[in-house]
Amino acid sequence: MNNSDQPQLVAGVDEAGRGPLAGPVMAAAVILDPGRPIAGLADSKRLTDKARRDLAPLIRANSRGYAVALATVGEIDELNILQASLLAMRRAVVALNEDLELVRVDGNRAPVLPFAVETVVKGDSKHVEIGAASILAKVARDDAMLDLAKQYPQYGFEAHKGYPTKAHIAALQRFGPTVYHRQSFAPVRAAGLAQFELY
Repeated sequence: MNNSDQPQLVAGVDEAGRGPLAGPVMAAAVILDPGRPIAGLADSKRLTDKARRDLAPLIRANSRGYAVALATVGEIDELNILQASLLAMRRAVVALNEDLELVRVDGNRAPVLPFAVETVVKGDSKHVEIGAASILAKVARDDAMLDLAKQYPQYGFEAHKGYPTKAHIAALQRFGPTVYHRQSFAPVRAAGLAQFELY
């Protein structure tokens, strides 16, 4: 395939926050500009928080287009986490408002879109546009959890970002779930029942 056969308008898509017990699931879609390459793009999970936060404004400033979207805790509980993740991805792609030639999605499942779609397992380490999307999604979700940490300091969201760490489980068992906890997740449901049984 020569360069003229390569798709010219490609968006990379990734999500962040499928595993946590609290907070939204976020997704980002990014169209990189070949004329403005960004050094250091990689899977967000392999980068430090500082590296992600250094790269995020570079992605926003140098990409042809980007969008970040989410699915709420209520949507996660109603749809399940996989479908909510796909919904957030779809919202991010639609928000680009571009007639895309190809959408590359990290993983083996993709949202229904009116464009050609390619799923790529571990795509965030194979395609820079997916890596860029993974960084924007991760930073946006971390910021959302930092905001929740200010509202609910007793849960330690600033440290674990909602993931099921020992400290988070202990806080859940002590204080019960917040409205931002995913009630459909077993540890949250168990903590809620335990709190109910105290009364």
